[in-house]
Amino acid sequence: MIQAKVAEILESDQFLQEFKVSGWVRSFRSNRFVALNDGSTINNIQCVIDFEKFNPETLKRITVGAAISVKGILKESEGKQQRVEIDVKEVSILGDANPEEVKLTILSPKRHSLEKLREQAHLRVRTNTFGAIMRVRSKLSFAVHSYFQQNNFYYVNTPIITGSDAEGAGEMFKVTNFDLKNPPKNEDGSIDYKKDFFGKETNLTVSGQLEGETYALGLGQIYTFGPTFRAENSNTSRHLAEFWMIEPEIAFCDLDGNMDLAEDFIKYVVSYVLENCKDDLEFLEQRLANEDKAKPAAERSEMGLIEKLKFVLENNFKRVSYTEAIDILKDSKPNKKKKFKYIIEEWGADLQSEHERYLVEKHFKCPVILFD
Repeated sequence: MIQAKVAEILESDQFLQEFKVSGWVRSFRSNRFVALNDGSTINNIQCVIDFEKFNPETLKRITVGAAISVKGILKESEGKQQRVEIDVKEVSILGDANPEEVKLTILSPKRHSLEKLREQAHLRVRTNTFGAIMRVRSKLSFAVHSYFQQNNFYYVNTPIITGSDAEGAGEMFKVTNFDLKNPPKNEDGSIDYKKDFFGKETNLTVSGQLEGETYALGLGQIYTFGPTFRAENSNTSRHLAEFWMIEPEIAFCDLDGNMDLAEDFIKYVVSYVLENCKDDLEFLEQRLANEDKAKPAAERSEMGLIEKLKFVLENNFKRVSYTEAIDILKDSKPNKKKKFKYIIEEWGADLQSEHERYLVEKHFKCPVILFD
């Protein structure tokens, strides 16, 4: 008997071999067809049960969300929806589930916002959306390390709790061991941080940059890849209180070398995820397309998700100075006709996403690096 993951079984040609697979029930149709998923892929394995040969009490417990283990023979499927299926000989119920609770979350994610799904901590990763995102994230993390290790960078773990503000990179979360209701104070009424755990003010890191620079001046080239924290009170998709940041630092490198590295790195990780996350990307592409339909025409993306990723791979990155970009934007039709939400009037303006999209999608039609 071969014990395997669903992803492995779906690719297997070992027909007439006995397999064992465990997972969670996605559906149970006609008291006969079980769609089983174990998180190893977005796709399910169909397990076919001859209900006349099984205890009716066992079959009643095969509900959506239930954890089960099946043993059976791998066969070519007679249905059009799948290549292989398992002819079940034995079923074990590993954990029962409340079908009403689970169905609402797992099978009907369209009814819920992502915020609602986040509240269902024990079920959210079983939805296709969260499962696909986490599998892609895992592969991307591996690709980050793979790229830098292949290019002889050293991985450095920088402090998460620090007294540094990393050149004022963002608002910081303070860390203290004090009783906040009664902290020790100096004579002038200010808090006496000399009595705190570290003997001074500390915070969660906003960047590993300063430590990374120190290590680069001894090891030549290093990278950090870890959690960073920003206490910026901004509710947008581009501001997160906690995120993982990738920061390479290189001694004896100039701006051109820096841009070469950025382009090569991004192309590597995009190529890796396209090669290793095909099914998940196809699902996310369809999900994104469905969301786009609800947006005004002007806000819809001209390219699908996979097309965007290939666009990054298949084009050289255009390198443009900030000054040249401002001149292009000032003279552009959307700016002159006041179609931009943020009009570019003079040098020094902060570029918004609408300006970045214009440069990439309309003017240069390729990925763009701005410098200076």
